[in-house]
Amino acid sequence: MAASTLKQLLDLSHQLGREERKLAILGEGNTSARISDDTFIVKASGSSLSTLQAGQVAKCRFDGLLPALDSRKMTDTEVDDALLASRVSTKSKKPSVEAMFHAWLLTLPGVNFVGHTHPIAINSIVATSHTKAFATKRICPDEIVCCGAEFVVVPYVDPGLKLAQAIRKAVTAYVKRVARPPRVILLENHGMIALGASPTAVMAATLMAVKAAEVYIGASTVGTPRFLTPATLKRIEGRPDEHYRRKMLGL
Repeated sequence: MAASTLKQLLDLSHQLGREERKLAILGEGNTSARISDDTFIVKASGSSLSTLQAGQVAKCRFDGLLPALDSRKMTDTEVDDALLASRVSTKSKKPSVEAMFHAWLLTLPGVNFVGHTHPIAINSIVATSHTKAFATKRICPDEIVCCGAEFVVVPYVDPGLKLAQAIRKAVTAYVKRVARPPRVILLENHGMIALGASPTAVMAATLMAVKAAEVYIGASTVGTPRFLTPATLKRIEGRPDEHYRRKMLGL
């Protein structure tokens, strides 16, 4: 595997796994990166983001996992077999069960890195009826710059093949509507996914989404959140200075 990409993935994982950020603990969350048109690397099952090492990353083939997303029925054993068979080397550890959605997301235009976490602030919202409002409305301009004008929401399904299929369905509908991949995906009663061209983009989307969740929770506690108008959202998305700022921030 490309040494530079592996190092970038390990650095991203360690940043996402920092205890004080409260994004993931123990074996929670996972990360991935595209290596080529044929292969990608993904965090192995049971490993920790904060201490992830090279030996805990599995290199997998896209064509070993993507066909499974078209399956109407696979047993848990068959899913495990597909995960193991997708490895480039049988010496690699077993890929995360969520490697299936990583594989598909990494085929989207401009997506080279994916980070999945379980932030406390995000889960405090996606476990409630506030999910849709949080996903489709914005309180502050910086949310738009780092995370886009809206998030994709995926209803709860068990991790694994069903979750990968649900993510593909929701993201495909989003791309069809707005003509670009999302920066953030919210998973009800589960967590979030950030995706981007670089580790910087994934980290920025993750941290800003968490900050937005904290602001939303705080505003809801004090009173009723005051959201930016649709016209304001559209104006901020199209402003040249904001495009320049995204470029300078590596987004």
